[in-house]
This record gives sequence, C-alpha cells and structure tokens, in this order.
Amino acid sequence: MSGSCKDCNSRSIFRDDVSGNLICSSCGIVQEFENYEAQLGGINGPQGTFVRVGTSGSGSVLNYKDKKIYEAQKVIEDITFRLGFSASKSNDVRILVSTITEGEYGLGDWFPILVGACAYVSMRKDNRPLSMSEVASAVECDLHELGRMVMRVVDFLDLRGSEFPVFDIVGSLERAARNSPSFSRLEADILERIVKQGIFLLQCAMKWFLTTGRQPLPMVAAVLVLVSKLNEVDVSMENVAMEVHAKVSTCKKRYRELLEALVEVGKKLPWGKDITTKNIVKNAPFVIQYMELKSMSNASGKGKDLENVGIDLQSAVSECLRKELEYESEVNNLEDDSQYFELQGSRWCDESNCDNGNRLNISHECLSLIYNKFLDEMAELRSSGGINDVYGRKQGRKAGFYSSTEWWEGKSVLSKKLLLQQLLETDIGSQGIPPSFVSSCNAYKRRKEKVNAAKKRIQRIMHPSNAPAGDVNIKKKRKRKGADVIEWEDIIIETLLLHGVQEEEIEKGHYKVLLDLHVFTSSTF
Repeated sequence: MSGSCKDCNSRSIFRDDVSGNLICSSCGIVQEFENYEAQLGGINGPQGTFVRVGTSGSGSVLNYKDKKIYEAQKVIEDITFRLGFSASKSNDVRILVSTITEGEYGLGDWFPILVGACAYVSMRKDNRPLSMSEVASAVECDLHELGRMVMRVVDFLDLRGSEFPVFDIVGSLERAARNSPSFSRLEADILERIVKQGIFLLQCAMKWFLTTGRQPLPMVAAVLVLVSKLNEVDVSMENVAMEVHAKVSTCKKRYRELLEALVEVGKKLPWGKDITTKNIVKNAPFVIQYMELKSMSNASGKGKDLENVGIDLQSAVSECLRKELEYESEVNNLEDDSQYFELQGSRWCDESNCDNGNRLNISHECLSLIYNKFLDEMAELRSSGGINDVYGRKQGRKAGFYSSTEWWEGKSVLSKKLLLQQLLETDIGSQGIPPSFVSSCNAYKRRKEKVNAAKKRIQRIMHPSNAPAGDVNIKKKRKRKGADVIEWEDIIIETLLLHGVQEEEIEKGHYKVLLDLHVFTSSTF
C-alpha cells in the first residue's frame, strides 16, 4: 500500500477488511481521512455512508417530521405532568396545541411556552383555578413572556365573554389550602373551617376592592395567613407565598392592607377607637363576627342595622374588654361580669326584648355605656390593687384569642362563592375604596402642591421686589430629614411651567410625554 504513516512515517500500512480503514502495522494508528470515496452520478448517485437525506440522524428510523412530533408530545406530557393534569385534560392540551400549530407542533424555546399557555387557557375555559404564576414555574419561563403567549392563544381562538371566564380567585384559595403542605397535617374539621373563613375574608377583600386590578395570589396568601393565626395554626408568610407562587413582599403588602380594612370595620364597634393594626388580630374574631351578622341580617331582609340581630353580648364584651388583664385566683372581692348585663327594667332594654338574657336586642349607644361603665370600674379596681396585670402567662385561653368555634358560625352567604353582583349587594358594615384610586388621588394632590410651590419660586425669582417680607430663596436641600427640599420632580415642573405647559396637564404626572412635546422639540430650547 502506498503512502506512509502520519504518526511514525513507516510505510507498513494495510487496509482493514471489516472497517475499510488504513492502519499502520508498526504503531497501530488508524489513518484518518483515507477512506473517502467520491459520490459521483449527481442526485441519482449512491447514498452517503453516514447521512441519509430526509432522516432525523444516525440510528433513527423516523423521518424529521415524525421525530419532531414525537419530541413535541414528550414536552406536552412533561409539562402537564408537572401541573398535575389528568389524562383527559392532557389530551385537551395536546389537541389545542395541534389546532394552533395546524398539526406541525414544533421544537425550540418557544414551544414549551406555547404548551403552558394552552394549559392555562384550557383550565380557564373550564373555570378551574390555575394561576399563570404556577404555569410559569412549571414551564420555567418568564411570567410576562407567558402572558403574551396566552394573549396570542386567546386571540387566535377568539375566546370572548363566557367562553373565557374571569380568574376564579375563590377556587384558587380553596385549592391552595387543600393542597398546601403547610395545612396538610390539620384535621379535616379545622381545615374546612379555615377554608370557609378564608372564603369569607377573601370576598370581603374583593368587596373592599383590595383585589381590583392586582395579581390575585398575594391576597390569597395574606388571607390564608390571617385565618391561620385566628385558628392558632402556625404558618409563615414565606412558606405560603412560595406554595402559591407569589412574591413575599407583595403578600406582606396585601396582608397589611387587609388588616387596615379590618381596623376600619372595627371602628364601628364600641371599643373601636382602641383597635389598631397592632392589635387587630386579637380583635379580628369580633370584627368578623360583626361582619358575618351584618351580612346575615342583610340577607334575611331585616335591614342594615344590628338592632334586630341576636348576639351573645355577655360573652363578646366580657372576652374582648378583658384584653390582657387576668384576675388572680385569690381575689374574692370582684363581682361577676354579669353585672354589666343586668339590664332588666333599665332604660336600655325593652321588656319584650329581654326574655332571653343571652340574646339581647341592644343598640350601639347601650353597648357604649356598658363599655364606659366597665372601664370606670376597672380603673377603680386597678388603683386599689384588686387587679394585677399579668403578662406572659398561658392560663385558660391564649391571651386575646377567642376559640373560633365560639365566634364563627359559618352561616353567612359570604362563606360560599358568590357572583360579583351578589357580592356587591351584600352588606358587611363597611364600603371600601380601591387603594389604587386613593393613591392616585394622593399623588394628584401632591403634584398640585408642587406646581403651586414651583409657581411661587418662579414668581419670586422673576419679580424679587414683589416677594413677601421675610421670604428668602429656597436653597438646595441639605440631606436632613424633614427639611424643605427641591427634587428632580420640582425642577421638571419648573421647566414645564416656563415652557407654557398648562397646570392641569402637569398635574396628571406624564412628565416624559410633556417634555418630549414642549421642551425637547421646542425651537427655543
């Protein structure tokens, strides 16, 4: 055989009968690129050794299209398995993907996102709770990217109205509570009570517009954490937020807003002036009981006041007013709490309404007088040493908490999922305003004040002789808390005013647009 070895330069080279490769008999090295055979004859010539036109690669018996469909269906099965879909629902997703791609399916980074979007749309069509955040976590893609794909799928299928119902936030809460590892060890009756209380509070939050225009899952997490505290179930906000696929910071904001809304309702109670966000969790059972009774009285057509609603007044006031003060067991000169409820024959109670001492028809004024009487007598007892402040003790019930089996009836219509119209017609004792609307009004007011301040500064500089006596120019701010400052926003407002922009336009806050229209395109700039 002609030629020499490329490794040892020996001319002892022979061709192997099996592989057809050239091998050096001296060093045993296979000579590379020595078995090339030219393919002659054009397109009808002999086929290549390793590559066959129209196949998916070496060792495969499928052509390219069959290979693509096979891999695409594996992706669909994997994603639907992560989402816990049944076989029938997985098949629905596969049919939906096939319809959109016209049976071509596809490969690439975009295809799993399409599968996730189809899975989300399929669940929404059946009005079943599945959040987009959960789908994005299963697909491992960006949430906004998934959202854009969902919109394209909805537009392609032309889903409108009842064909694509709104997200079921109530069903999402129930699903999260029943599937969450944080609640997996609870007894069935406790879990059921948490679910009903959560639905009640969540629909109250919807009535207060705390979920309007916002992601629903942070509010779901906030409600679950609150009702868990009321039922003495130890869960953390971080764990619940992770389980519902929501940001912890946003969940904490919704939790704070929920507490503030409950404080507003609690102000209608006789001791409402003492309720704050710091102690609302301890007072929440009575606030929720108040809202539950209001919704029940409204549903039964008895009016919007509580005068016809029976309430266990002795138990409620006794437990709430006691707060963190406990009686020492050796104190014998204290009278029983029932003295505050001996109203028979008084000017507060009607004979016909006092047949049952535990279910009094009593007005807010009466309850307020009872509360003031209680405070006066407690002050006298505290000054005389007859009552001691006891902290850190766990005697009887835990401090400030009221067993949920005593204050929760679960008979309100809000304990079940309601339609939006029914929810808005239900009275819970308080009407909320969307927080986004409140913040927008505050921002508008703040910008208006900045505009007026900027006008005064401009007037003072342009006409210093007209400046009021003792008025001095505002200097650049020193970084000191509470000092009057001139910020970048004030400078922008001054610039816009100097270019003749109307105050009403500036107060809307669209600074970038106004700068483009009046400043950067101005011939005088």
